[in-house]
Amino acid sequence: MASLRDIKTKIKAVKNIKQITQAMKMVAAARLRRVQMRVTAGKPYSEKMRQLVGTLGRAAGQIEHPLLQQREGGAIGFVLITSDKGLCGSYNGNIIRRGSNFVKEHQDRGVKMITIGKKGSDFFRRRGYDIHAAFAQIGVAATMAEVATIADALTGFFLDGTVNEVYIGYTEFVTTIQQRPTIRKFLPIEPPQSAAAAPREGEIEYLFEPPAEQLLATLLPRYVNSQVYQMLLECVASEFGARMTAMSNATENAGELVKTLELTYNKARQASITKELLEVVSGAEALRAAG
Repeated sequence: MASLRDIKTKIKAVKNIKQITQAMKMVAAARLRRVQMRVTAGKPYSEKMRQLVGTLGRAAGQIEHPLLQQREGGAIGFVLITSDKGLCGSYNGNIIRRGSNFVKEHQDRGVKMITIGKKGSDFFRRRGYDIHAAFAQIGVAATMAEVATIADALTGFFLDGTVNEVYIGYTEFVTTIQQRPTIRKFLPIEPPQSAAAAPREGEIEYLFEPPAEQLLATLLPRYVNSQVYQMLLECVASEFGARMTAMSNATENAGELVKTLELTYNKARQASITKELLEVVSGAEALRAAG
């Protein structure tokens, strides 16, 4: 059985850990509120861009643009978004496992990767995968210039013919306690409505100035940036939500462990006192008997 000093040292250590996990939970909660505001604010813009690209595609008929070009076969580009840090529960493990399965399923075509976040980059580098480019995770206050750098890398190896399709693996933010690992096809862009589809009944037809082709050439890069930005923000929100939940559970477990250790300490202390009393009584009885 551990000594009283050992148990007391463990109690102190667990209490210190509890303070750290409680602080990390509060920090994650504060940052989650900030990024949630950005995710909520960015969704209407992202949805409107989808609608605009779809409306423009239907109104303009068949438009040729490099980001819309469908190519058969060839290598696949896979972009994996993880975090730079751990201590966020199963957040990184879930998306890395999903991404690893995706890569294995398409290894016959050849997969070239772009990683965003140190955890994913380290995982696939150690296993010898072909990593085309690696980026650090963006912060809560990331600018569109930082996002554009990542978006340019995603579109760059598609436009230069290195890969014929690009998929993105990210974690969709559902709620604070629920995050959904997701893989979606990103390039070539497939507008919500087919460019060749006829206008729906009762739908307004638009005339464009400048021509629709010119508008699309300007809008598609903005569309790409907005979608990348939204996915990156959802990943950051998912990370903070997962970290807040993990640290909350860790704090509760530490509290339970402290209670258990304190009970063990009290039992050991009581047993020690009882033993000392028995020794005193036994000694007194021995002296009385000798006298």
